[in-house]
Amino acid sequence: MPPINRLSFLGNKKIVAVAVVVLAGLAFWGGRSVGYTAGYAKAQVDVKALQEEAALKAAEDAAKTANPFQAVNPLEGVEANPFEKVKKVLNPFEN
Repeated sequence: MPPINRLSFLGNKKIVAVAVVVLAGLAFWGGRSVGYTAGYAKAQVDVKALQEEAALKAAEDAAKTANPFQAVNPLEGVEANPFEKVKKVLNPFEN
């Protein structure tokens, strides 16, 4: 009888090992399929948002370069009459 018990115990181990491998494979396949679809959907949303942002930035840049009224004023910060300061500095009699 002892050899039969050993064989049945070894058979149970093999069945348990096969069941564990099958369950691990199913868990891996299920997790990969769910994770892949969720990741793919998130990537699509991210790419679409980046494309929209790039399109808006390109449109703003094109509008700025095409608009001549957004040029920098070359006379900004220039005083109306710079000789007034010189006259005050050079004239010792003016208080």
